[in-house]
Amino acid sequence: MRAEKKWIAADWPAPDCVIAGATLRFGGVSTGAFESLNLGAHVSDDKDAVDENRRRFTSFCELPSEPLWLRQVHGTTVVVDPTAGLVPEADASITRRSGVVCAVLTADCLPVLFTSADGAELAAVHAGWRGLASGVLEATVEEMSTAPANILAWLGPAISQPAFEVGGEVREEFLAQDSTTDQHFVTNDRGRWQADLYGLARMRLSGLGIVHISGRQYCTFGESERFFSYRRDGACGRMASFVYRR
Repeated sequence: MRAEKKWIAADWPAPDCVIAGATLRFGGVSTGAFESLNLGAHVSDDKDAVDENRRRFTSFCELPSEPLWLRQVHGTTVVVDPTAGLVPEADASITRRSGVVCAVLTADCLPVLFTSADGAELAAVHAGWRGLASGVLEATVEEMSTAPANILAWLGPAISQPAFEVGGEVREEFLAQDSTTDQHFVTNDRGRWQADLYGLARMRLSGLGIVHISGRQYCTFGESERFFSYRRDGACGRMASFVYRR
């Protein structure tokens, strides 16, 4: 399999020096529920398999260094250039250095990548519904030195609205902050709601003044051959979305 088929390149108008994208679930050595390119070290997969998967990921995506992995907790903490080898508890990272890889792990939650228009500042954000509601996108943009009008965003693979059923409490949490978010929830025949993570994220980004928003709607739940999905499978691996500057 050719290297480019193991990951999705971000389709955004970033400068040529910025490389970004998301891995698919194949190309690794994990087995069972984690087959095959599981990059998550926290999901009870074999450690040696995860280490080999990460080595392969670094190789076929031609990363300049090991990604700055995070211990994601669905919060709003943002770290800037964390020390290599450490795994801070955070859901977003920012770098202003070339050769540093910002990355987040997902399996239904929405990964959001940022670059400044000149490629000098980059960020990766883990944005599930809890993170979106709590303000992880806002926290990341606030920590960046780039003006929102000069930030480009790419939305990576996540669960689609038809597959993402939530309770009324989730909808109410968003409505309490902005009643217009109601447009991103559709009732279903079970009296619950289908939430649109992509729509909610685009609304939040637009509200921050970001106008360059790219990325099409994938569905990690529905595309089982390409993506891991926690909502679909429970025990499963994780994909990585990443960004760096050459």
